[in-house]
Parts: sequence; C-alpha cells; structure tokens
Amino acid sequence: MDTIKRCRGYPKPSPDLSPLTTSTSLTETVNGSHDFKISGYSLAKGMGIGKYIASDTFMVGGYAWAIYFYPDGKSLEDNATYVSLFIALASEGADVRALFELTLLDQSDRGRHKVHSHFERALESGPYTLKYRGSMGYKRFFKRSLLETSDYLKDDCLSIKCCVGVVKSCTEGPKVYSIAVPPPDISKHFGNLLQSEKGSDVSFEVDEEVFAAHKLVLAARSPVFRAQLFGPFKDKNTHRIKVEDMEAPL
Repeated sequence: MDTIKRCRGYPKPSPDLSPLTTSTSLTETVNGSHDFKISGYSLAKGMGIGKYIASDTFMVGGYAWAIYFYPDGKSLEDNATYVSLFIALASEGADVRALFELTLLDQSDRGRHKVHSHFERALESGPYTLKYRGSMGYKRFFKRSLLETSDYLKDDCLSIKCCVGVVKSCTEGPKVYSIAVPPPDISKHFGNLLQSEKGSDVSFEVDEEVFAAHKLVLAARSPVFRAQLFGPFKDKNTHRIKVEDMEAPL
C-alpha cells in the first residue's frame, strides 16, 4: 500500500469562449407613388418654354417630391415640339439616391399607358442621386402633336402617375448566437458517484477509515494523483492509498 502526503491540486480554468456574432448590410428601396391630374391642358399651352406646372409635394422615404410638367417643353432647342415631364426633390439639405417611374395614363381604359421606368432595367451606374431642387426626367417625353390627338388627353385633362423608390441602407446586428447552458452540476454527479461507489477502482485509508474512489476522476482533478496512479513510476498493485496528516470527517 502506497502512502502519500496530503496535497491539493487545482484544475486550470478553461478560457471563456467568445460568442459568434454576425451583422448584415441591407440596401433596399422605400417606394411610394403620387397621382397628378392636369385639367385645362389647352389653357396651359403657350406659358413658355422652361415653365412648368407643379404637383403638390408628396412624401416618399422621408423626403418631399414634386412632379413638373412642361406644356411647351423644357429645352429651347426643341421649340415647343415636345412636352417634358420631370420628378424633382423638394427636400433641403440632403442628397438622395432614388429610382423613378413616370407614367402618362391611357384614359381609354385599354391600358396602353406610356411608361418610362428605372425599376425594371439594369442601371450601369446605380440609382440616380438628386440634390435639393434637382430633377430627373425627360425633355422629350411626348411629341405634343401626337399627345393632343391621343387617348392620353381626355376632356382637356391629362393624368400622370409617378412612382419613387428611395434607396435606403442599414446594418442589422451584431446578433449574438449562443446556446443556453444549464447551471453546472458536475459536483453533484461526482458526489453521487462517490456515494454509490459504483465502478470504484481505488480506495483511500484516512484515519483508519476507507473511502472508495475512481482513478480517472482523481487523475483529472489532481496532478499529484495523476503521477501516483498513471505516472511512469506508478505501482501496478496500487489499489489502496494511505493519506497521512488528515482526519476523517465526523
């Protein structure tokens, strides 16, 4: 029977594991639309090249917008041959990236609308960027002579629909993915193992009392016992270890 002095071995604390975190950048459009009806088209003609009829302002994506219709066109070089249609940013102090769709509605109920859209086509340089009072549209939206004999003009009225998609970007996260772990109760399991003495393969003699134990558990918890039980100089016949300088608990 081997004899050892009482010695305490302390396991090394395991390092804390950092949780896995993720984040996602999301870019999308906030869409909105506005219907603009122009009554008395014939009276608006002749107001002058570069002059427009404006819709009321409307909000999309947190910004104010307005539709500009030019009965005599916007460009002097076209000499009032075309009507022009534009969408303008009416909010101050911001550069806004956006997509647009301008539609002149067919009023014959046949659905043959005249549509100019950026939503359904690939943009080589991405969405347009507008500054305050900046506008985007078409100087030659429709030839005026054709417009005045078409189903787009009914009862001297035009109906225009504008869709705006404001580009917004945001980053979501970081999100922490972790698994809820119950409170550790390994000490309880070790206590049950010792009390049951099931599978014990070594015993300790303390103050003339014998306690059953498990070699692997002892080796995992104490470098002294690890050397005593599994080291190069271990005694193959070691099944009982006498512990000195210790009294058995009452």
